[in-house]
Amino acid sequence: MQQDSNSSQRLEVVVGGDEGFARLDRVLAVRCPALSRSRLKALILAGAVTVKDAPVRDPAYHVKGGDTITIDVPEAVPAEPEAEDIALDIVFEDDDIIVIDKPKGLVVHPAAGHETGTLVNALIAHCGPSLSGIGGVKRPGIVHRLDKDTTGLMVIAKNDQAHQSLSAQFADHGRTGEMRRGYMAFAWGVPNRQRGTVEAPIDRHPYAREKMAVRDGGREAVTHWEVQETFAGRDGNPIASLVACQLETGRTHQIRVHLAHIGHPLMGDSVYGPHFKTKATHLAPKSRAALIALDRQALHAYLLVLEHPRSGEILHWESPLPEDLLLLQNTLRAAL
Repeated sequence: MQQDSNSSQRLEVVVGGDEGFARLDRVLAVRCPALSRSRLKALILAGAVTVKDAPVRDPAYHVKGGDTITIDVPEAVPAEPEAEDIALDIVFEDDDIIVIDKPKGLVVHPAAGHETGTLVNALIAHCGPSLSGIGGVKRPGIVHRLDKDTTGLMVIAKNDQAHQSLSAQFADHGRTGEMRRGYMAFAWGVPNRQRGTVEAPIDRHPYAREKMAVRDGGREAVTHWEVQETFAGRDGNPIASLVACQLETGRTHQIRVHLAHIGHPLMGDSVYGPHFKTKATHLAPKSRAALIALDRQALHAYLLVLEHPRSGEILHWESPLPEDLLLLQNTLRAAL
């Protein structure tokens, strides 16, 4: 094994004859004891491991005797997120809470592959060190989150009292209080009725661990939906709809999973709607171009209603569709 002298490391392993046809992750676990199995898996999935100079992203890949494996281990990062000067679109702020309109591409909190450039890094810079003790080291003040490429309204707690109050409100999701979260979703197809509710438990996908799925025995998940607008394709037949969704629970990827479950995955969702990708050929040319330019799931958190953690006042915010979704909507309308 070789190692360079830089702050980052490049490790090199030559597979022995008795290791041939073994799994890549198992060979590395034995030959690189300084790296944990979870760290090795993350490096493989991130493309930091090459076999014979070609990246291999499958931990179960079977190596051969004599193969040269190279591992690029990035420089270690601090355990606590650092402040970063990242612009925030702030729609409300006082001593207790801050509400932002999150853009696409912004990860909420640090995780493997996204240690910097997150909302948390921006919040620490904006609010100062007082935020760092609220809600955990890597999630200071965060009581809910939006996927990286979902846009819209988010609230963050600025002190422990606010964190406890907001956490309770999000756990209740308006069952007994005033909390409401509304989303606008552009979905493939048109549901056969105007409104409905999806009650289907959600858990990790049994095979694709980065995905969620409707599964018996999963956590309760309830989504209320209502069709706002329908759109036709270039042949004049219905092809898509704008659906308003409200959450009664807050599961990971809930709207994306639930709409796909009823046969109407989000436009642009490569994780839960890949089989609908060919439907784009039935869109009018400008709509198809807008969808390609979108390059993300067509989901926006447009509504947030909550009780202020200190005053008890009911606060209400709405966010208009961002430019990319507005363009999609306008081109879909123009096809009618």
